[in-house]
Amino acid sequence: MTDLAMAATALGKRFGRRRGWALRDCAFRLPAGRVCAVVGPNGAGKSTLLSLAAGLLAPTEGTITVLGTDPASARARVGYVAQDKPLHPQLTIAETLRMGAHLNPGRWEATAAERIVAAGELDPRRRIRALSGGQRTRVALALALAKRPELLLLDEPMADLDPLARHELMGALMSQAAQHGTTIVMSSHVVAELEDSCDHLLLVGRGRIRLAGEIDDLLAAHTRVSTTTQAAERAGAAEAVAELPDLRAHTVVESRVTGRQLTALIRPAGRLADDWRTSAPSLEELILAYLRNPEAASLTPAAPEEALA
Repeated sequence: MTDLAMAATALGKRFGRRRGWALRDCAFRLPAGRVCAVVGPNGAGKSTLLSLAAGLLAPTEGTITVLGTDPASARARVGYVAQDKPLHPQLTIAETLRMGAHLNPGRWEATAAERIVAAGELDPRRRIRALSGGQRTRVALALALAKRPELLLLDEPMADLDPLARHELMGALMSQAAQHGTTIVMSSHVVAELEDSCDHLLLVGRGRIRLAGEIDDLLAAHTRVSTTTQAAERAGAAEAVAELPDLRAHTVVESRVTGRQLTALIRPAGRLADDWRTSAPSLEELILAYLRNPEAASLTPAAPEEALA
């Protein structure tokens, strides 16, 4: 097994002249065995990235490798659940699982699939077309997990599940990762859900990778600071930052002014001023700061001068 589950270099995907670039100049490295959150606003390129990793799309430029090879060659070792959960509507649940076993000889764990289906109190004789969105999600995840993939790609997997089902299936995913060393890459808009279960982050914005790395390392690389300044009282945040040479020495991701109080999320480039009040940001604060400020400098393996130690 390779040490990298996924890696991309100068990766880009363009959908014709009218739609333009969905991804451009993306670079990241995802170590094997991680649970990785892919976050970003709608239209940022998350689904395109997962489809490229699954081998369903070909890059327009650059490269992406999966489990040490190209996505097409790795397909037998990769599980993928698309956002629309495509299943054959005329088949029953039991027939769908038998099809999964037939397509994955030597890797299929029937008991794992049956356990996930049974936990949702689904009748195996029911046809897929008669299932609700959440029930189809359960069957799709049963297919993906029973394959025992080395890499599991999930595009908004929990979006149509109720909180109880979401908690149960998230537990099944974490059990899979712990027992089999499965690398899980999932996109989601529920940051709190990801913060409890993921240890790696890919933040996608405007078709580019804005943040990439271990979540603990990314949080440690950022600090929230606040200080009182006369400039803040008479000017906006940008003007106040410009008048604070101590702050300009660091990479400012986001800054805000309230009265005489200036608060900023920064990537420190050295020692902080003694009179600054500091605190550690949460994952949600970190993500929202970068999403609100698309011009903030990215922090990815593609930028060696900004790379995490």
